[in-house]
Amino acid sequence: MAEQIDINTVTRILTEKLTTWGKDLIRLLPNIVIAAVILVIGFYIAKFVRRLALKLIGKVSHNATLNNLFASVIYFVFIGITLFTVLSILNLDKAVTSILAGAGILGLALAFAFQDIAANFMSGIFISFRKPIKVGDIVLIKGFMGKVAEVNLRDTVINTFTGPVVIIPNKDVFQNPIENFTTLSKRRFDLQIGVSYGDDLDKVKQVTLDAVKDIEDISKTQETTLFFTSFGDSSINLAIRMWIDSAELKIYKKVGSEAIMRIKKAYEENDIMIPYPIRTLDFGMKGGQTLSDMAVTLAGKDQDGESNYQSNS
Repeated sequence: MAEQIDINTVTRILTEKLTTWGKDLIRLLPNIVIAAVILVIGFYIAKFVRRLALKLIGKVSHNATLNNLFASVIYFVFIGITLFTVLSILNLDKAVTSILAGAGILGLALAFAFQDIAANFMSGIFISFRKPIKVGDIVLIKGFMGKVAEVNLRDTVINTFTGPVVIIPNKDVFQNPIENFTTLSKRRFDLQIGVSYGDDLDKVKQVTLDAVKDIEDISKTQETTLFFTSFGDSSINLAIRMWIDSAELKIYKKVGSEAIMRIKKAYEENDIMIPYPIRTLDFGMKGGQTLSDMAVTLAGKDQDGESNYQSNS
């Protein structure tokens, strides 16, 4: 009898629960239909907004990776708005609050865990908008010189002239000076020379400028200049500055090599001397004494290992 009562009680309770759930379902049915319609429409709107955003951003930025990133962010923002609206219609406000709180905590944890990655990522976005460098530019960044091969959202890839490929995090690219040789499409070659104190400086200047003026790759629009810079220990020093209408390293080196060969040949033909460094040796001589009068002492050891000294006058 007790078992029969327990079964009846359980059956009654289950029936009441199912009836309550059925009534709640019927009561929420309009909301469920509205939520489903909004969900479908929201997904279509999000796709449309993504295509529209991609088109509009493409007019400002030509970086495909960056454009897709921003379009995707806008897409997921609209998807999130749609999902939160659907949950609100279904009276699941507590669930919405819990999701938002969890997302905030998760975002804070990820920000601390991946702060370097986030810094490189944000730097990549700023680089894409400011465009201090682009693919194909000849640059010098953190001591690495070469051609830019890729500009990604996280790093920049440089093919160096010595062979290795260098991958530099965008944070370092953004926070350090960038020497871009391609922006102006020209470079200046500076050559330091020393000539003898006995040479005519007007003649030196004219001969030097004439020697380099016909080099093929020297700029025809910017003047080659020459300045005497200092009195050296054994020479008068000068600097000649030649502009090159190219940022290519091969042409830059070629002009420098050609200039050195031409200047040396011109100096030889015009009896202009490039002096060797002069060194003075001090033997501790006193006034009125010559080197031949000084005693020179040579120290050494004999076969038995004993020290012996020889003095020459």
